[in-house]
Amino acid sequence: MPIKLEDKRVIVAEVADIAASAFSMVAAEYQGITVEKMTALRKKAREEGVYLKVVRNTLARRAVAGTEFECIQDALTGPLLLAFSKADPGCAARVIKDFAKENNKLVVKFVSVGGQLLPASDIEKLAKLPTRDQALSMLMSVMQAPITKFVRTLAEPHAKFVRTIAAIRDQKEAA
Repeated sequence: MPIKLEDKRVIVAEVADIAASAFSMVAAEYQGITVEKMTALRKKAREEGVYLKVVRNTLARRAVAGTEFECIQDALTGPLLLAFSKADPGCAARVIKDFAKENNKLVVKFVSVGGQLLPASDIEKLAKLPTRDQALSMLMSVMQAPITKFVRTLAEPHAKFVRTIAAIRDQKEAA
């Protein structure tokens, strides 16, 4: 079905806006997936902060021009579903990977992150990246560890002294 020129401009502008602010992108072939399953995938993607769009390849090429996803222009062939991570780099990869486990008709074609085009097998690495909250938690635990160890070291002589006094008291009470 032909798309009007104005509609094409709107689609290109929308995808370009998302691509300019996205952390990573996953492209997958979606042929043979039912409407109900696609609706479920879109719902899950919205909940996770992933922008999903089925766009004609010519429009997608124009949309990613000038962004860090410009490297995917030559790989855009066939019917593709583009998933852009808006929340964290691994977000789209987790959503697509989880959905592909249950639906073998969704086939990941390539991944792009940091201006690099990566093979489909790298979706595993991207999906294992921590979320923002997990990364902050790991950073805080690393930053807190030396201070915690220092405080324990300072408190240990006092604690040992108190335990020694308590042991002597218990020994005298028993005698």
